[in-house]
Amino acid sequence: MTFSGWILAVCLVALEGERHAAHAEEGAGSERNCSSVPPYLPPTAVNTTLRLRQLRAAMKPHNISAYIIPGTDAHLSEYIAPRDARLAWMSGFSGSAGTAVVTQDKAVLWTDSRYWVQAERQMDCNWELERDVSITSITNWLIKETKEGDEVGFDPFLFSVDTFAAYNTKLAPAKRILTSIPDNLVDEIWSERPPLPPDSLTRLPDEFIERTWQNKVDQIRGQMMDNPYKPTALLLSALDETAWLFNLRGNDIPFNPFFYSYTLLTFDKIWLFVHTERVTEELKEYLNSSCDTLHCVQLLNYDSVREQLMKYLEEPSIRVWVGTEYTNQALYELITPEEKLLQSTYSPVLTIKAIKDDTEQKILREAHIRDAVAVMQLLHHLERAVPEGTETELTAAEFVNECRSKQKYSRGQSFDTISASGPNAALAHYSPSKETARQLRVDEMYLVDSGGQYLDGTTDITRTVHWGKPTALQKDAFTRVLKGNIEISRTIFPAGTKGVNIEMLGRRALWEVGLNYGHGTGHGVGNYFGVHEWPVGFQSNNIPFQEGMFTSIEPGYYKENDFGIRIEDVALSRSIKTEHGNNFLTFETVSLVPYDRKLINTTILSLEQLVWLDSYYQVIRDKVGPELKSQGLTEVYDWMIENTEPFIKDGASAVVASMSLLLLLLPMALL
Repeated sequence: MTFSGWILAVCLVALEGERHAAHAEEGAGSERNCSSVPPYLPPTAVNTTLRLRQLRAAMKPHNISAYIIPGTDAHLSEYIAPRDARLAWMSGFSGSAGTAVVTQDKAVLWTDSRYWVQAERQMDCNWELERDVSITSITNWLIKETKEGDEVGFDPFLFSVDTFAAYNTKLAPAKRILTSIPDNLVDEIWSERPPLPPDSLTRLPDEFIERTWQNKVDQIRGQMMDNPYKPTALLLSALDETAWLFNLRGNDIPFNPFFYSYTLLTFDKIWLFVHTERVTEELKEYLNSSCDTLHCVQLLNYDSVREQLMKYLEEPSIRVWVGTEYTNQALYELITPEEKLLQSTYSPVLTIKAIKDDTEQKILREAHIRDAVAVMQLLHHLERAVPEGTETELTAAEFVNECRSKQKYSRGQSFDTISASGPNAALAHYSPSKETARQLRVDEMYLVDSGGQYLDGTTDITRTVHWGKPTALQKDAFTRVLKGNIEISRTIFPAGTKGVNIEMLGRRALWEVGLNYGHGTGHGVGNYFGVHEWPVGFQSNNIPFQEGMFTSIEPGYYKENDFGIRIEDVALSRSIKTEHGNNFLTFETVSLVPYDRKLINTTILSLEQLVWLDSYYQVIRDKVGPELKSQGLTEVYDWMIENTEPFIKDGASAVVASMSLLLLLLPMALL
């Protein structure tokens, strides 16, 4: 080989080595490839071979051909305790929405578009992914994979009333039999299942309470009395129902101050089903648990709820009211005959809890002021640190979490912080890990969706920023998302309007240029409760808006493998006087952090939208400014002042108003 040929060969080997190194680095956080030889699995994938073998062995004694594994708990919660994460343990997939089905030769996960990439990163090649979340898709697959007369097993504690009906409606005509197995099969093989947390229950401090638990019990009994179908008892299954009713909190569910519980309330009895060993003597006294009158709470073991409900159902002339949205099939199926059952979509506790009293409104506003301080600290910090190349998605998430932890009344995060840059931000619910965290760069969009739990409130806020020069598409899309946020926030509508009827205001500016987003536009928010509090929001199954409801407003846009945008604020529905009527509402935005000015194209904002922005920014200055000063955060205060400069400058407002008037009169002059 000539010297020049030898040099060329060395260069080619070096280039090939670099190519393989680059490929390996790229693959480290990528998706699985089960068709390659050998199959490629990212380091985030979980080996499920042994677990599936054990589950299939556990299925055989029950003579079932398939077993359904939902991603929920016995209270149909959105966020679940580690000990209830059966779907995640079996499949490796840790997303908050999904259902798995295991047969003797197949394992399949169904989930929605938010989690497709995540599932491909977390599951090994034992699992197939169905890019659908509908029960119809699952039942069609079951009918195809099983024979007539085959039994399909499920845990009735993990099925809602409506979920069971939806499965049975599809499977029964096809002669596939849904078989209830109350002893969960995953639990049988999960030898290292996390234990119940040892923490005792706590009560809310009096300064955060306007209504005592006795007041609330009387209010709910009043709803029962007024119901024309005359229920004699109300069964509460959702964890936030019992926590709200008794002004109690716990630590059983990550990010949510709930505890495992059920309540059965009659006109003269109150039965609270909890792990009684975690109820302190102080709480027993608080709950009047030693007496047996109208306002005395009888403490019963959590696991005895089925037994006690069956005893109550043996009494004559009784009727139990349940909210089907959060009642599991294991309890619902006991309430027979039909004359003993009264059902509604939501219990009266959920609908009453949705309307915050004056104290709840006041303290939730105060919590958002302190929360804004933490978010501003993050944005101010990143503005300086990102150009130096010292921040990743994970360190940014840790920074804002630490800032929140130092705020008054802090009780941790309200959910796992979404800190996402570049293509990761295109995943609507991505959270960084050591394996996936990207370095933050000045030439990429960055989205941070985070929230805190405080004794006086729960927060949830999203901001999207760019530290360099955004593209024309990024700036246009961001401004249109902002327009959607503003249009919902400033709209005036009759009390009793359903959120779904005004939801399109959040999408209209995006629709005008052929853009859209695939998630909901908002959800209810609690007072030191769940960050997603039903039944408030903008979906078809949410209740109509009334004065005193808190909701998020969060339009977005996501360009796959490129960037993501979401602007989320929490707002309070409040009354507003109009020229011809008083029974109207609008929204008061209580999240108080400015938007990234670099991403706002003011030329496509209307005058009304600019006026709204300036008014909102003045509120930020008035409310958050004093808090920043009191905490000695001078640099963050200066950052806030700079980023809340009015868009309509002095002297310009008259010009803008005159131009608007001219545009209004011009068509009339042309007639």
